[in-house]
Amino acid sequence: MTSPSGGSDDDGSPGAGSPEEPGDLVCARCGNRADAPQPTWTCSLENGVRQYICDACSRENLRAIEGRLDSAWW
Repeated sequence: MTSPSGGSDDDGSPGAGSPEEPGDLVCARCGNRADAPQPTWTCSLENGVRQYICDACSRENLRAIEGRLDSAWW
């Protein structure tokens, strides 16, 4: 089946054409839980796996996080 010009193959079902949103988030450092994505949490992609860090752990480890950034980000 082909899509009309300018259309997409997205069938509108959840997860179609977009990354799946996590349900229950767990902080990779302290185990703190949140039932939905939090704007103050940090998300990192490490070895192809998404890891979420709560805002308290992010603040406590800010220097270590910044230390891993390429110098181009400074």
